[in-house]
Amino acid sequence: MNNKITNWTSSDDAMIETAIRQGATRRELLHMMLAGGVAMSAGGLVLGRAGKALAATPVSGGALKAAGWSSSTADTLDPAKASLSTDYVRCCSFYNRLTILDKSGKPQMELAEAIESKDAKIWTVKLRSGVTFHDGKPLTADDVVFSLKRHLDPSVGSKVAKIAAQMTGFKAVDKQTVEIMLASANADLPTILSIHHFMIVADGTTDFSKANGTGAFVKEVFEPGVRSVGIKNKNYWKSGPNVDSFEYFAISDDNARVNALLAGDIHLAATINPRSMRLIEAQGDGFTLSKTTSGNYTNLNMRLDMEPGNKRDFIEGMKSLVNREQIVKSALRGLGEVGNDQPVSPANFYHNADLKARDFDPEKAKFHFEKAGVLGQSIPIIASDAASSSIDMAMIIQAAGAEIGMKLDVQRVPSDGYWDNYWLKAPIHFGNINPRPTPDILFSLLYTSDAPWNESQYKSEKFDKMLIEARGTLDQEKRKAIYNEMQVMVAQEAGTIIPAYISNVDATTAKLKGLEPSPFGGQMGYAFAEYVWLEA
Repeated sequence: MNNKITNWTSSDDAMIETAIRQGATRRELLHMMLAGGVAMSAGGLVLGRAGKALAATPVSGGALKAAGWSSSTADTLDPAKASLSTDYVRCCSFYNRLTILDKSGKPQMELAEAIESKDAKIWTVKLRSGVTFHDGKPLTADDVVFSLKRHLDPSVGSKVAKIAAQMTGFKAVDKQTVEIMLASANADLPTILSIHHFMIVADGTTDFSKANGTGAFVKEVFEPGVRSVGIKNKNYWKSGPNVDSFEYFAISDDNARVNALLAGDIHLAATINPRSMRLIEAQGDGFTLSKTTSGNYTNLNMRLDMEPGNKRDFIEGMKSLVNREQIVKSALRGLGEVGNDQPVSPANFYHNADLKARDFDPEKAKFHFEKAGVLGQSIPIIASDAASSSIDMAMIIQAAGAEIGMKLDVQRVPSDGYWDNYWLKAPIHFGNINPRPTPDILFSLLYTSDAPWNESQYKSEKFDKMLIEARGTLDQEKRKAIYNEMQVMVAQEAGTIIPAYISNVDATTAKLKGLEPSPFGGQMGYAFAEYVWLEA
């Protein structure tokens, strides 16, 4: 005998893997290999290899349960109205998009077989054949035209109406072909169509409680603000999903969410607070942390149309009062990168690296607060667990203010209802923005004068015109130059402070396999349910 394996074939590997699946013990397998002339040490290598192969091989079955951190009675199954990560997770499980982004951020085809254009203004979309909705209806060009066109209807209340407005014409060329006309050239259309809101629904749908999509799961239960349950779509056009059912709900309290994971009540806990990471790591091999560095951020918004944000010196004072390095080090436990008050993260090609973050300068902040006439006044800041790490950030800013006589009153409010009652509304509040793939999408959603999520009510005609110019510019360098200037404008003029780009951390039990980091947010860009599996 020797430690080298001779005459060992892939068939032998398969035999060992099958034996492991059938419950053979390690001792039994080693005896079997020793009888065949394989040395003990070599046998150990074979078993290790077989174990790794099995760990990477999806298995079918099981009931997947996962918890996000945010929910609302306004939870929706209408992709056009989705506004929370919880909505995105559900949409990803019940519906499909024309395109989907891969790990490098490049658009890949999903319901579309091909998307082509000669001038980036008129686009032809060829659909896959053989795709059906949950009710059995085949996917056709009419479904795509209906799905995209409804974003332009004000009565729908689409969250991406501003982005969709550039799509000025739709035509079903035949049952499997759609033509999309744009107001002006935009080479980003295949990327734009990958946004969660542009999921495809059946032609004429008005009742979204059924979630009649083409996705991996069929809706069984949906209780807004409580939970949803989907069962495996047996007619799914892809090979997945691996699990038989998928239940999703929110546990807004960070500690409660972690405890649910440790107790075995859920398989995945999304967006773990950095303070809880050591507790999970201390559990050993039974749990895994999945870290994703993306463009996710929690920001402090000061409305420019309300007191005290309508005083320019108050805004300048707050921007000098935020210690970004300390927020990354303390509030985020190092899981993030310092932000420079604009939404295009360093992971994006268009990020303006020359735009430096404001220095932490309490004396300069004091000068501006005095000039604004607010020094010594009690200024409320609304924070909540709903906006990840916002409470820790608020406490750090509050402490810095106290050192110079600035009284910042941190008001912690419940997660439930935060996005409906405080976000976009309170004079000073925190937001939490999920990654978006292009500057055009970020700026259109958050900073143009008519942006639906204009958190600080920033208005600039120049900025609006530059966005249109960049969108129609096919010259990559010119486009980058425009976006760079727009990032400077946002950082200097808007009432938004982005202290850091946050690394997202999801935690799972060891039983859950297949979860991979995504540059487009945690939970595999919210689409994890379709791809993960549960070990028996």
